[in-house]
Amino acid sequence: MTLERPTIDLAGKTALVTGATGALGRAMARTLALCGADVALHYHRNATMAETLKGEIEALGRRAMVVQADVTELDDVAAMKEAVERAIGPVDILVNNAVIQYAWKPLLEQPLEDYDSQYRSCVRHNVLTAKAFVPGMIQRGWGRVIGINTECAVQAFPTQSAYTSAKRGMDGILRVLAKEVGPHGITVNQVAPGWTLSELNRDSGEEDSAYKSAVPLGRRGTDQEIANVVAFLASDLASFITGAYIPVCGGNVMPGI
Repeated sequence: MTLERPTIDLAGKTALVTGATGALGRAMARTLALCGADVALHYHRNATMAETLKGEIEALGRRAMVVQADVTELDDVAAMKEAVERAIGPVDILVNNAVIQYAWKPLLEQPLEDYDSQYRSCVRHNVLTAKAFVPGMIQRGWGRVIGINTECAVQAFPTQSAYTSAKRGMDGILRVLAKEVGPHGITVNQVAPGWTLSELNRDSGEEDSAYKSAVPLGRRGTDQEIANVVAFLASDLASFITGAYIPVCGGNVMPGI
């Protein structure tokens, strides 16, 4: 028997990261490229950041392309699929990271429009991209769907109602999808970050002592730590993991069995 050192090797795979211009999206895209994947970079408004990130990934020796879309709209997602396949080929690894930002308020004060926007970006987004990209994965007999969820889905703290309700809906959608596409060699999992340090806030000096005091590991996680789990789930090292909701938050939430 020949033993080999386990490695995360995504060579020959094509990944699509939605919301790739966000802080977490950038870390995920770079990490997938470092592991050997070609990467399609979705953006909604920040074309400049998308082009900058494309250059970084190409400098790593990987192919990259940028694509603009509203991932809550059927026609946009269909056009995105065509653009990605035309530029760098069929998507093997789908990372659903995009989410609409809004101001969190108590439920009685939260505008109804915010519940609609969160449903669209957390539930509808995952449904539309699955419909667009999973059939190709089925044909090829291999695929990875990775949704970016949140520790808030477990916490359900005050002011989180719109976000939490949508992320819990996302959880249901992806668990069902995992059962439906598992026989085709496709895994479907979720990564749930906590309050994460990234390029946006790493050196900001923002007060976080109360948060850190509740985290068993005593600190906030980093964007790279989130990206590492995404890369693992995308790889063959995670070939027998599906339907999982994986908190990456230092133990701040510990879902029970």
